Amino acid sequence: MVVQEQLTKEYAQKLDQQNELKMYRDEFYIQPGVIYFDGNSLGLLSKRAESTLLQLVDSWKKYGIDGWTNGDHPWFYLSEKLGKGNAPLIGAEPEETIVTGSTTINLHQLVATFYKPEGKKTKILADELNFPTDIYALKSQLQLHGYAPEEHLVQVKSRDGNTLQEEDIIEAMTDDIALIVLPSVLYRSGQLLDMKRLTAEAHNRGILIGFDLCHSVGSIPHSLSDWDVDFAFWCTYKHLNGGPGSVGGLYVNKRHFGTCPGLAGWFSSKKDKQFDMEHTLKAAPDAGAYQMGTPHVLSLAPLLGSLDLFNEVGIEKIRKQSLQLTNYLMTLIDAELSEYEFIVANPREDAARGGHIYLEHKEAARICKALKENNVIPDFRTPNGIRLAPVALYNTFEEVWETVQILRKIMKEEQYKKFENKRDVVA
Repeated sequence: MVVQEQLTKEYAQKLDQQNELKMYRDEFYIQPGVIYFDGNSLGLLSKRAESTLLQLVDSWKKYGIDGWTNGDHPWFYLSEKLGKGNAPLIGAEPEETIVTGSTTINLHQLVATFYKPEGKKTKILADELNFPTDIYALKSQLQLHGYAPEEHLVQVKSRDGNTLQEEDIIEAMTDDIALIVLPSVLYRSGQLLDMKRLTAEAHNRGILIGFDLCHSVGSIPHSLSDWDVDFAFWCTYKHLNGGPGSVGGLYVNKRHFGTCPGLAGWFSSKKDKQFDMEHTLKAAPDAGAYQMGTPHVLSLAPLLGSLDLFNEVGIEKIRKQSLQLTNYLMTLIDAELSEYEFIVANPREDAARGGHIYLEHKEAARICKALKENNVIPDFRTPNGIRLAPVALYNTFEEVWETVQILRKIMKEEQYKKFENKRDVVA
């Protein structure tokens, strides 16, 4: 039950005073007067990430080619070093993860490695709500094997257009499925799937399973190794604040070490053998085998600072604060916006929700434009979705309160009507 005190600015300010992570807000570059609620699309720049970027630029300036082996962060080992920094966030052993490639490149690598159609097991199981790049990649991998995607890509249907029923996913794990690729958190609705349960069900049926962690890494804790997940992949520019186009990451369960990379390159090599320049690959004995080309050093650099910050705070504390922020946002939406036809379309339960709130409204595109005019940065998703992500490390309860007041004013004054109800080129 909502009490009147919770609807006041003073209550939000009191919550901010009690926030044990409040000192970390000063670590980020926040524009004065702007409420940034789009950290689930692109996280803000931290001062630590800026510092390590400049350090790597300086190493190029200072060492030239010798930067590969000299300096505080030798480039030749940078992907492995960042993999170790990422391991606590995903619940992996250090050798099971590597920072390399991008979301789509890493998905192609992992499917090329682990999709082994044989006999009647020829199909890949996914879902109809996944981010398009994953589906494009899965279809192209099927085509490379000579299979028609319309027959061999099975996409679990949503009953409500926003969420998936795990029972439906499990029912679709039939004996013709060779591989499963699912999101950990659905990018629209923010639904968090039970990865432990789904992995166990897949393995009970002899099926390998992997997860796209783009909307969960840096926002929720994971225990990939304990859950026995086969593989995972993710981007680092959302909750991990690695910067636009920052290098992605992948995880391979150590049970699969020694499996030849489906897409090999010279950075797949054992480090001590790479410069032998032989034409027969001697693959790294760990997740490093699933690298391909030369790492993008300057796009890796901000992650040194960002992951340092995350591991200092701890993902459990980040998750706790994230849930408090999103719960408070939903409380205010229910109390203040009920007359304006907003639908909270994300799961309400903490255990079933990632780090953002998903509102549906028939005027969503123009409401997002009106929010931006009022210095609130949301995210629009076609056709009628508004994503709001109050981030644990740099957003406040007062910003949550102010955003709902601004939304109420936009609706009451019909400010949104001055805009077209369609997305811009980049939404």
